[in-house]
Amino acid sequence: MEEVDCVVVGAGVVGLAVARALALAGREVIILEAAEGIGTETSSRNSEVIHAGIYYPANSLMARFCVAGRRALYRYCAEKGVPHLNCGKLIVATSAQEDAMLAGIKQRAEANGVEGMRVLSAAEAIALEPNLACTSALLSPATGIIDSHGYMVALQGDAENAGAVPVFFSPMLGGRVKDRRIEIDVGGADPMTLRCRLLVNSAGLHAPGLARRISGMPADRVPAAYYAKGNYFTLSGRSPFSRLIYPVPVPGGLGVHLTVDLGGQARFGPDVEWIDTIDYTVDPTRSQSFYAAVRRYWPALKDGALQPGYSGIRPKIVPKGAPGQDFVIQGPQTHGVPGLINLFGIESPGLTASLAIAEHVLEVSRTEWSMIA
Repeated sequence: MEEVDCVVVGAGVVGLAVARALALAGREVIILEAAEGIGTETSSRNSEVIHAGIYYPANSLMARFCVAGRRALYRYCAEKGVPHLNCGKLIVATSAQEDAMLAGIKQRAEANGVEGMRVLSAAEAIALEPNLACTSALLSPATGIIDSHGYMVALQGDAENAGAVPVFFSPMLGGRVKDRRIEIDVGGADPMTLRCRLLVNSAGLHAPGLARRISGMPADRVPAAYYAKGNYFTLSGRSPFSRLIYPVPVPGGLGVHLTVDLGGQARFGPDVEWIDTIDYTVDPTRSQSFYAAVRRYWPALKDGALQPGYSGIRPKIVPKGAPGQDFVIQGPQTHGVPGLINLFGIESPGLTASLAIAEHVLEVSRTEWSMIA
């Protein structure tokens, strides 16, 4: 049986950031990934937005890690040459009722430490984006967009340069706690058993299921997994807007918003479709609801202009209709299992928050290291 200091399960954006932080701190790290490469699920199936930290409840992990992570992410992108653009976004109201909601959104954002939020009149907003239709808007200058794959490649490079070793096609099948270490059963073409001091479960959609397969992990500390699919539709031609355009949020998500990629291509979404199994197929008929939603702020959208793009799945740990979730980062002080850190419900703004989440995991691991070293 091979022995290693740290194992990170999941080579998505958060797993890579965690592996990088551990490796840079001098820890020996193996990254186990079931797929053929980095970021094949949630990390590559999203809006690629650098979120400001606007919507999350004050003092929640989402709020704290989004704001800190966003500041760190802009610095990291500039330092590493990761393609990104601080383009800003407008949250647009299209009725008197929505006008009244913007002040509350601004107040929540400022409580979270978001800089520069400003309520605009309809005329001010349309001066910035002439194709926009609105009754008022909230400007978020801190929002941006990023090449998510380029970011993950940079994280992987940093981790490997510091000694971390990614191993692909290597699913973690299960594990058990033994002698204050965790033994891990690894599948794939060359099955093996690894013994580690620290196991970080960053398996995204599969994190709750993986935790249940660790003998010794209390079942009552593992949340149920729910899947909220988000479908995206693309627009042919260049975007009619230079900033991101978001409607006032809806229950379960942020509404059908317009984002722009670094090539100037516009895409709309995601919507919210609760599903029971992982399925990335985009149903073309769902575009019908997109047209009505988008025309509230862009009436010039032509029939037939939207084409099915792609979909992603939010790793929810609360069911449809339940109050919004927060990130759950469980260390041994929570579940009592030495050497285990579980990351549950790391949905948006997980990409933006990734560097801050990694620093938090590193701190939890240092406390654990001092207990079991």
